[in-house]
This record gives sequence, structure tokens and C-alpha cells, in this order.
Amino acid sequence: MRTLLFGLTTRALAESAVRAGKRVITLDYFGDRDQKSLVENYSLLRDYGLPFRTENLLCASDGLKFDNVVYTSNIENHPKVVAALANRADVLGNAPEVLAAIRDWSVLGAFCRQESVPHPPTLLPGEERQAPVHINWLCKPAYSGGGSGIQPWDGRPLKRSHYLQAFVEGLPASAAFVANGDKAVVIGLTRQLIGNEELGGKGYGWCGNILPPPLDDDQNLDILKSVEKIVTSLTRHFGLKGICGIDFIVSKGADERLHPYLLEVNPRYTASMELMEWAYGLNIYNLHIEAIDGHLPQFYLAEHLNDPCFGKGIVFAYQSIRIRKTDQWWERGWRDIPYPGDMIEPGHPVCTVFARGDTHDACLENLLENAASVRRATRDMKRTSHE
Repeated sequence: MRTLLFGLTTRALAESAVRAGKRVITLDYFGDRDQKSLVENYSLLRDYGLPFRTENLLCASDGLKFDNVVYTSNIENHPKVVAALANRADVLGNAPEVLAAIRDWSVLGAFCRQESVPHPPTLLPGEERQAPVHINWLCKPAYSGGGSGIQPWDGRPLKRSHYLQAFVEGLPASAAFVANGDKAVVIGLTRQLIGNEELGGKGYGWCGNILPPPLDDDQNLDILKSVEKIVTSLTRHFGLKGICGIDFIVSKGADERLHPYLLEVNPRYTASMELMEWAYGLNIYNLHIEAIDGHLPQFYLAEHLNDPCFGKGIVFAYQSIRIRKTDQWWERGWRDIPYPGDMIEPGHPVCTVFARGDTHDACLENLLENAASVRRATRDMKRTSHE
């Protein structure tokens, strides 16, 4: 049986599948050097010369032979693409109708109100006049990822594919869980690194995670209990299956206690899961396949909340650079490695770095130092004027 891993980026899930002894092929946009040395990979960028669009991924998959499909980031926004894949192979993940519902804030908002799930006030196109002027509103694309396209609202009417969400002051965070359609097990809580300048991030752009969040033990335990209730309700209401994630803001409520305010649901593999595999010895790919078959792990995150911290950061280019040698990057623990000769433009990812530390601050410091090492390794690779 050949399983296709399909999405914007598939390297991390491919590593998990290989560790599990599974036979997979991958189709994504980047096709980085380390991934192509790991598994059979096909890249829109390198093999087809095409921009990233899910339609291009779907067309490229026509020439591949596979029996099953596991999709990754961005595909959750395209249920029709998942439906098309389902006509050719077994899709090991949430069905198109589940994706269409859970990624629609009119549906998700109704669920939150029904289940009393804390969430920021959210307005859809046509409801802009209901926006109180004393609230700072963010304009968000309905179908994007990684914080791309989020901007402070300028008061203009919303485009059909956008919505307004009140800005909530607090700690950006995420949770990963495994679901079988009825029950769910939380396998990790992280702080999200948003717009970190040392990583090259801007605005509301995601650029990494640290596990667990920088809260004291009691606070993390309270957040975990709240998250467990939320993901169990989500699982039962929408019939979620496999590995999934949620993004939320940890903020004080009217009761002066910290609560997770739900921002969105990612009904597929998420980038932070790589840290849980490293920190807790879990195999995320196996967890996903087993959950699709109805089986959940015997894992209790509460027992790990005071473990050492683990971090992952995406290093974005400050300026245009032409990559030269990357032979030593794997040994340094860097991943998503470009090829010599690659041109990386400002704001685009260079590679991924990792770190650990006994405390959150130590982990973050080590992570940013590893990012600085990438800067030093590429400082003589600036694009020359005659290129």
C-alpha cells in the first residue's frame, strides 16, 4: 500500500511516517533537500515549475500511483479537492463535508455559542455595522493559514472571503489532539511565536512554537482541562477524526481566570506536532492512522506539563539570498533545507530550527541563537547586483 502525503509542506509528517516504517510518497510545494533524500517526493516548485495552488497539486497527483491519501496544511480549506482525491483513493482524514463546516465561521460560531466555548466576537460580511468602535477589529481571510493576510480592519466593507474578529489581548497558543469521531485526547499545548522579528516574522504571521506555554503549572493544567472540553465537544459535534489542532488566545475572562479563546480549528496535521513527537516519544503518523480506525492513545498530557521545553522556529529571509553550501545543515539539526543555488526572497522561509531548554526562556533563547546561526551561515549569500 502506497500512501500519498499531500499539501503545502509534508516534510515533518514524512519523517514521522518513515520512523513508523510506512511506505509513503509526498507531493508538496517546496520539495526541500532533506525531504527528497528521505522519501520519494514531487514538488510543484522543483519538478513542475508551478506556483502553489491546490488545483496544481491535484493536477500533479494525476501522474502518481497511490492507494491512500493523508493531507496536510492548507488542504482543509479546499473540500472539493479532498472530494476529488476521494474519488481516486481512500482519504485518511476528515471528510469534505466536515472541512466545509468547521472552516466556516458562521457554522463554527454557532457551535461556540451553543456549547459556551469562549471565542472572540466575530462578524461576517454584511455585519460590519454591528462592530463596536471601541473594539480593535482584525480583518481575517476565511481560507488561509499561518496568519497570512491578517490586518487591522480599516472600516471598509468586508470582501466575501473575509471576516472580522475582535482582537483579544493575551498569549497566542495552540493545542494538538487525536480524535476518533466521538472522543479526543490532547497530546500537546504550545505557545505560538507570532511576528517574531528575530525569526524574520512580521505582523500576525506564525513563525514557530514552544511547548508547553510559559504559564505556571496550575495555569497550564487549567488551560488543558478547558481545552480538553473544547476538543471533545468539537469532535462529537463535527465528527472529527485523526490528528487535529486548534489555535486560541489565553486571556483573562470576566472571572479574572485565564481561558482559551478559540480562534480556529485545523482538522489535519499541524506544524507543532513535530515537537510532541520529539518531546513525548509519540509517533504522530501512527496516532493519526490508528485514530481513523477508532483507536486513541493512552496518553496523559497533565503528567508532562512540567517537562523540559521544546521549540521550533521558521527562519525567514531578511533580504534576497542565493543559497550556496548546505551540506552541514542536517548535522546541525536544521530541517526544510534548501538546495545550493536556490534564490530565497525577503519574507520567505530559509529553513526550520529547533531547540530545547529547562525553562521556556532558555528554550526561546536557544531557538533564537540557532536562528542566528542560520543568519551567520547565509550572511555571505546576499544576492549580488549583477544577478
